[in-house]
Amino acid sequence: VKLLIKLLFFGRLGDFSENIELNIKCVEIGVTPNKVRSLLSEDNANLGKELAAAQVLVAVNKVIVGWDYPINDGDELAFLPPVTGG
Repeated sequence: VKLLIKLLFFGRLGDFSENIELNIKCVEIGVTPNKVRSLLSEDNANLGKELAAAQVLVAVNKVIVGWDYPINDGDELAFLPPVTGG
């Protein structure tokens, strides 16, 4: 089983995602945003640290989901930084 997942990094997370392949291939069944975060952390410790921040949200196909949400082939996975407002 091969999954092709499109990655998006918004806000300041984009600064940490330079040189990261924005389409990743996974061969595992049951891939979740948490697993993708772990894979990204192996290649880029700084990005991994930023993605591990408690306020970072994750979306699959433009819907905010939990870190254990199952990802399917062709899905778009977006990492959203903490947002502040007044």
